[in-house]
Amino acid sequence: MSLAVILIPARFSSSRFPGKPLALINGVSMIQRVYTNCLESGFPVFVVTDHDGIEKHVIEFGGKVIRIDDDVPSGSERIALAYERCLKNENPKIVINVQGDEPLLRGPILKELANFHLSSQFDITTLLRERSVKEDDFTNSNVVKAVYSPASKQCLYFSRQSLPFDRDGGRDYSWYQHIGVYSYKAEALSRFVKLPMAKLEDLEKLEQLRALENQMTLGAILTDQKLIGVDVPDDIKKVEGALREQ
Repeated sequence: MSLAVILIPARFSSSRFPGKPLALINGVSMIQRVYTNCLESGFPVFVVTDHDGIEKHVIEFGGKVIRIDDDVPSGSERIALAYERCLKNENPKIVINVQGDEPLLRGPILKELANFHLSSQFDITTLLRERSVKEDDFTNSNVVKAVYSPASKQCLYFSRQSLPFDRDGGRDYSWYQHIGVYSYKAEALSRFVKLPMAKLEDLEKLEQLRALENQMTLGAILTDQKLIGVDVPDDIKKVEGALREQ
């Protein structure tokens, strides 16, 4: 096993988009696109699912699957079970959690993230994109903002609120959009999923705050890649448009 492994949690059930992993984007399923892009990193890739149809589909296109049928609250718990039961003996140093609804995310940035993480002391690392405060997403609560120190490359906080706040007003400044990819040191993943939900996590509905409240360190690197996460069926058209532009 390599120093890093990529796990893609994929559930069929979704309140806003049932069957999302199998949705077609220009004739290719979303889960196949995510899987194929992740392979560009050079690391082993596995889809972690509890669904027969997703498992069958991944095997048909030549992908690798880890079946985890346990009723768990999030993808983090599902990949932690996959690591503990199937991969721990292979001794990967880091486990990268890639959401199955990010069909534009490419492998090279995952390799860069892994190399950064392996050379750092952070428990967890993630991706950020620098944005302008003039962009509408700054006030969108569905777009998560990171309070980030470029000097230390450490994330200090995450929020759905517009942060940082310009007290004097009127200035054009940068903020950092969080991209939901997590690279865990293997021991940190096992520790993280055993922690109870924290107050800030419950308020903001952001699980990374559980790590920060429990004094786990979280670092980040920047990417300029524009990504489009798929939350609802209409997002498929947006992704297809972005692929045409590429």
